[in-house]
Amino acid sequence: MTSRVGQLVFDKQAEVAKALAHPLRVAIVDFLRDGEQCVCDIAAHVGGERSNVSRHLSVMVAAGVLGCRKDGLKVFYVLKTPCVLRFLGCIDEVLRESVAQNAAILKALG
Repeated sequence: MTSRVGQLVFDKQAEVAKALAHPLRVAIVDFLRDGEQCVCDIAAHVGGERSNVSRHLSVMVAAGVLGCRKDGLKVFYVLKTPCVLRFLGCIDEVLRESVAQNAAILKALG
């Protein structure tokens, strides 16, 4: 049985995973790999409307994935913990393994 503290940790981990569980958010994280960016540049890069992108950014800020700061009228976002890129890299490995397994199955089928 999981302890109360353990369950709280699992809940927080799930919150972070959910904050990344959208294609637009993954694209934002990837764009921020090179450093801080203005919301206007993020929206232009991912091809989304600024209001929609801002909602996605706020989800990731609330989960602790991103940090933000204001400079005049501009809002800038940065990866608070760049290790999240390793997490996405791990997902890439899972996808590659899945493709390799499917290729082996197709090969066996002839």
